[in-house]
Amino acid sequence: MKKFAFPTEDGESISAHLGRAPFFLVASLDDSGSVTFEKREKPHHGEGEEHGQHSHGGQGLGPTMFAPIADCQVLIARGMGEPAFERARAQSLEVILPGEKDIKAALEAYRSGTLVSDPRRIHKH
Repeated sequence: MKKFAFPTEDGESISAHLGRAPFFLVASLDDSGSVTFEKREKPHHGEGEEHGQHSHGGQGLGPTMFAPIADCQVLIARGMGEPAFERARAQSLEVILPGEKDIKAALEAYRSGTLVSDPRRIHKH
């Protein structure tokens, strides 16, 4: 079984910014190809914070940012700060940063080998 984590606000679309998403939608793909979804709460930055006043989940939230997805192998997000990206990779997550907004479409693209990661989606400060 392989587990994928998607930061989300609504359970259907991938959040534009990992740190501000209130949830992860975890997709579990079993050996038969069947998928189940589970919504998990996650630590996040508040909507009112200015872009430069936090660390995008890297230092500010520390190890708690990825605690809810410790059992996942893949993190698919549309954007994140460089500290969060480095922390996710240090926790052995395969990090993919596509332009795709729809969670189910991104999962299907991953399964078919067509999901492309764009390193420009890492916010450097």
